[in-house]
Amino acid sequence: MKTPTVRIIGPGRAGLSFASALRSIGWDVRTPLGKKDDISNIESDLDFILITTPDHEIRSVAENLNETKATVAHVSGVTGLSSLLPHHKRASLHPLVSMPTPEIGKERLLENSWFAIDGDPTIELIVDALGGQRFYITDELRPLYHATACIASNHLVVLMAQVARLSNELNIPFDPFLKLSASTLEGLSELQPDQALTGPAARGDEDTIKTHLESLPQAERYLYECLLQAAKDIANPSTINESE
Repeated sequence: MKTPTVRIIGPGRAGLSFASALRSIGWDVRTPLGKKDDISNIESDLDFILITTPDHEIRSVAENLNETKATVAHVSGVTGLSSLLPHHKRASLHPLVSMPTPEIGKERLLENSWFAIDGDPTIELIVDALGGQRFYITDELRPLYHATACIASNHLVVLMAQVARLSNELNIPFDPFLKLSASTLEGLSELQPDQALTGPAARGDEDTIKTHLESLPQAERYLYECLLQAAKDIANPSTINESE
């Protein structure tokens, strides 16, 4: 069987993560190209061209590519397939993992990860080769999908940054709180959110909530209050309709 050939355009964290992961499973990954490289005459023997640039550059890259028989795919979570015109074999491949460095990204891409895909079915070959799982997300649902992914990853980091600040103010280690969060997330693989929720909001303990708000630095109260209300809504879903 012919070894699949890939050219990656965009040598950032995502591009280098994909390059390392695909090379590690024996694929022929050509040297990733950047802004200073000529992409108007890319090789004709490629099976895939992965565009791993920032979202706003995808359309320009696709337009500057020469005509190709390869599947042209981007790895954006929010960008539609029309950004890859005029190419016939268009696809999207968004890994549902965080890739803060190429080294970490490579490992996560190989850890039975989930991928949101759409477009030409040949894109399934990359997911299968990486040992991943997949689901289809069409263009009209892509913004909501990407917002959900940002909440699951980026907003979680924001929340834990608050925990880090407060643990520092208390002069106690951050790690115990990180382990608490990890165990809570693990529990959500078996429990629904309303079953996993504990604490004063779930109990309706307004006295404890009051002491929390009084103890928090002023700059930290807003985020607490936003999540407090969301916790109350989970604990008492009937109140959501009552407040509308």
